[in-house]
Amino acid sequence: MNYTPHTGDEVRKMLSEIGAGSMLELFSDIPENMRPASFNIPEGKSEFEVLRHLQELSSKNSASLTNFIGAGFYSHYIPAAVDAISSLPEFYTAYTPYQAEASQGWLQAIYEYQTSICGMTDMDVSNASLYDGGTALYEACMTAVRANGRKKILVDAGVNIIYWTMIKCYTSNLSLEMVKVPVRDMRTDKENICRQMDEKTSAIILQNPNFFGCADDFSDIIEIAHKKGILVIMSVYPVSLGILKTPGEMGADIAVGEGQSLGIPLSFGGPYLGFMASKKELVRKMPGRIIGRTLDRNGKESYVMTLQAREQHIRREKATSNICSNEALCALRAVAYLSLLGKKGIRDLALINLDKAAFAKEILEKIPGVIKVGEPPFFNEFPVLLSRNADEVVHSMIARGYIPGLPLGRFYKGMDNHLLVAVTEKRTKEEIVKFAESLEAVLCN
Repeated sequence: MNYTPHTGDEVRKMLSEIGAGSMLELFSDIPENMRPASFNIPEGKSEFEVLRHLQELSSKNSASLTNFIGAGFYSHYIPAAVDAISSLPEFYTAYTPYQAEASQGWLQAIYEYQTSICGMTDMDVSNASLYDGGTALYEACMTAVRANGRKKILVDAGVNIIYWTMIKCYTSNLSLEMVKVPVRDMRTDKENICRQMDEKTSAIILQNPNFFGCADDFSDIIEIAHKKGILVIMSVYPVSLGILKTPGEMGADIAVGEGQSLGIPLSFGGPYLGFMASKKELVRKMPGRIIGRTLDRNGKESYVMTLQAREQHIRREKATSNICSNEALCALRAVAYLSLLGKKGIRDLALINLDKAAFAKEILEKIPGVIKVGEPPFFNEFPVLLSRNADEVVHSMIARGYIPGLPLGRFYKGMDNHLLVAVTEKRTKEEIVKFAESLEAVLCN
């Protein structure tokens, strides 16, 4: 089937113009073993046939499993109003608001998003969102390097393992020294981090709560870092900020995180939302866009792109990032979610998560074959040590209707029997009790 409108004569003329003898010659740089084996694709189907095929595929998913897995992405309840607002055609179809006069609604929505992120993190400025939490953490690293010119970055091993993998990938061809500092008993080894601070260190990356669910106050380590001219980047779980000390309160220079828990459903990798906020003095080192509020020539309140330092708008060497479309629709969902809950709602939500996780932890640790590990405080996620291989336990629990958590042995040596369990407001007391009973049955079988 021909998918182009060009005739054979037109194709020959174009090939002749560029000095190519055939279409295949255009792809001669691609090794033979990497070329498509065939373009023999099936004939098109009707709408009904396609819909039925997709339904058959989706039915293979286990959509009814009770979820106790987190590791940076959490199953929170999303108010119906979030879907209603974000599905409005004036929002859903919008792309990039280059023409301010035609995009006041979108610009205001992004401005309100930035304001919400600043209020949540206690930071001075926020950009108009990034792709996801890992991307945001990488961009924070580059912001720090641009700010002080140093090339060494200390990364606490308690940072999400997925983010660490992304940072290594993004910086593999850059002249940066990424130093991973091991945790001690699943908590940040503050003494070790302080020992490794030197005049080459640009920034320290911390996470709160960390990948193992442990919450901490990093005010002490941040104070020491600042005395040495080192910037501190903190990755945070936004729901936890309802009760935990914020990055701004601790004195962090840059706050980043994954915004999926702010009204965005779990999916197979996205689209998700990376948020980023910083102190005011770093505003011109940040990537992406910043929306500002001003007055037009008639004195009427209006919204504009205040900063957009990407290569399309300024000299390439002056660009801070190639961030383009960002995740504006996801950012809209986040601001709708935060607006619906409000400050008290976020605090109440965080307390519910904390209490339910504490309840689950208490009853799980009473099960024969479950050993308590790690020291509190935890937020809504915690590790347990099982008497059996965690991967095997997960498979057995899935057969019983539960996703019991993340087997840490997939990422860390010597932790084959460790399981990372997360509990959100969606899990009822009855579900938690039945989950514990099923886990006991599996372990004692």
